[in-house]
Amino acid sequence: MTDREEAAPLPPVEASPGGHVSFGTRHNPPPRGAVDRFIRRFNQLSLLVVVLAMYALVSTVLGLALAPALWFAQAWTGWTSGASGWLHWPVAGLGYALAFFVFGFALLCLVPVYNWVLPTRAQPFKGGYFSIAAVPWLLHNGLFYLVRFTFLPFVTLTPMGSWFLSAMGMTLGQRVFINTEYISDPRLITIGDDAVIGGSVHLFAHFGGGGHLTVAPVVIGARATIGEKATVMGDVHVGEGAVVLPHSVLLPGSRVGAGETWGGIPARRIAPEEWQRMHYEIRGLAR
Repeated sequence: MTDREEAAPLPPVEASPGGHVSFGTRHNPPPRGAVDRFIRRFNQLSLLVVVLAMYALVSTVLGLALAPALWFAQAWTGWTSGASGWLHWPVAGLGYALAFFVFGFALLCLVPVYNWVLPTRAQPFKGGYFSIAAVPWLLHNGLFYLVRFTFLPFVTLTPMGSWFLSAMGMTLGQRVFINTEYISDPRLITIGDDAVIGGSVHLFAHFGGGGHLTVAPVVIGARATIGEKATVMGDVHVGEGAVVLPHSVLLPGSRVGAGETWGGIPARRIAPEEWQRMHYEIRGLAR
């Protein structure tokens, strides 16, 4: 957005048929049937039902992943029953630590299976939070977060990390380097050959506010570099060989051209002459 452009006004506050106040419901696409109409009419009740269903689903995933870990911990206790005195405690600790990794790798394998079997095929969408179109997106991320917030940091820089992202639907080129677990919506993210995603980059294919949700793909071209702790939001395209500087924020709709350098909050294109001048200033050199 340039200085000459005016920010779009927020949609008016509207009352839903169920009596709840919501934002932007008139921007929703038409309901897809009786279930969608129910979700929109009784949005808080629908949210409660979905959350409880997610808890139940997550419990089955965690339970299945814990099963081999519990078996290993019990077997380890039998294998090391001869350890006594002070040696008992480090041996037992090692067993439980190994059991944690058994659990983690089991979770890595189970979550993509659930993601494949269940209706998690999130598609681009613009509308209200309370819509049946948002359910696959919510389910997809709910499953992904099980690993993101538990075990993904342990495998981010390993082949297992890339395998898991691909298994969850992310399109990855050859020799992609990803050094972050702060990812959402992997199914809607495409990363080209030899691209580099720096440490602690926030990468997600959605944005929203005031009850309005937009789910839009993110495309990062071949040989592009996303600097450390940068943020890439939904509906962003980064061209081949482009560079996004550390801590920059690419707002929705950003289109970074091939070979360009972008930086700042919000990020903008940095012309080669300006980039050269910045280099001189950083190094304390006179031009």
